[in-house]
Amino acid sequence: MVSTLSQNERVTLIDPLLKNRWFLVNGRDAIQKSFQFKDFQSAFGFMTRIAIAADKMDHHPEWFNVYNKVEITLSTHDAGGLSVRDIQLAEIIDNAASNSDLI
Repeated sequence: MVSTLSQNERVTLIDPLLKNRWFLVNGRDAIQKSFQFKDFQSAFGFMTRIAIAADKMDHHPEWFNVYNKVEITLSTHDAGGLSVRDIQLAEIIDNAASNSDLI
């Protein structure tokens, strides 16, 4: 079973994400980030790349998509909060976004 991040891990692993426009979700042990792409096709392509990576990790994001906007929330339901899996997936997401048509 996956465990939530320790206090030390929260400082060392979450802080870099917060500096890269992720933010902590109020009332939950979760992180969230929004992306805006040039069009729907770019947004959906980004989501597809994330879906493939997430499925390989057996760790799936919560997300919301309207046209060219994608909002992603990460939290490990099995652990009851943020885990190393969320950090790893956030890094994959940021890498995919850096190779996408963001506006």
